[in-house]
Amino acid sequence: MQTQRREMDGKVALVTGAGSGIGKAAAILLAQEGANVIAISRTEDEINQTVEEIKKAGGKGIAIPADISSPEDMQKVYAEVEQQYGRLDVVFANAGINGVWAPIDELEPEEWNKTININLTGTFLTVKYAVPMLKRQGGSIIITASVNGTRIFSNTGAIAYSSTKAAQVAFTKMAALELAKHRIRVNVVCPGAIDTRIEESTEKRDIEQEKEPVEFPEGKIPLTDGKPGSSQQVADLVLFLASDRSSHITGTPIWIDGAESLLMG
Repeated sequence: MQTQRREMDGKVALVTGAGSGIGKAAAILLAQEGANVIAISRTEDEINQTVEEIKKAGGKGIAIPADISSPEDMQKVYAEVEQQYGRLDVVFANAGINGVWAPIDELEPEEWNKTININLTGTFLTVKYAVPMLKRQGGSIIITASVNGTRIFSNTGAIAYSSTKAAQVAFTKMAALELAKHRIRVNVVCPGAIDTRIEESTEKRDIEQEKEPVEFPEGKIPLTDGKPGSSQQVADLVLFLASDRSSHITGTPIWIDGAESLLMG
């Protein structure tokens, strides 16, 4: 009996922020669909766990600890990908932080810089060093932005975070046009409220007195009566954008938020 071909059979996919949340869900799903997955995170224990789960389910993957904001780290990552697989088809530039949320005059330059370095420079480095391998046969780059900075601007204090998310959308459109001749597609997903642990690492400071009052209809996420989305739902979108089913889609932001941002924009 012939085994049915899976969507990502023979493909090599790199996922940053693969230790938890959206990145982990996407890494596992891409592996389930046949991809060789490279899981990237600063937290080695977490990506080892992700790869262990991939292998237990019969998939293939390796874990490489790296800081996406370090050019040296990312060059080493892609050197190892080249050595191990000799090709690259999909890059999911997902890693990022919420960072410090504070009024403009209280946000320290080093806090601003940390968020910019990880979220924006990290995206640039993840894509920059992937491009030479992707150029060989084409491929798909997917970037994780947010509803913040793209449709929602009412989350007081999130100025550094939102600035990086808006910039990622511009980066996506610029890169999509530049890389189209190499058959490399670049798209960006903009999640709304998703049930992950990123909120736990957010430091919010003195933002209540700066917040502008905004009245929303009852339930902030109309599609689900206020219930946040799941990492798995975002992973399903990432799989679509990574696969040949989205072969004519590039330079496109896709909001995945249950219409949340249509209320709050």
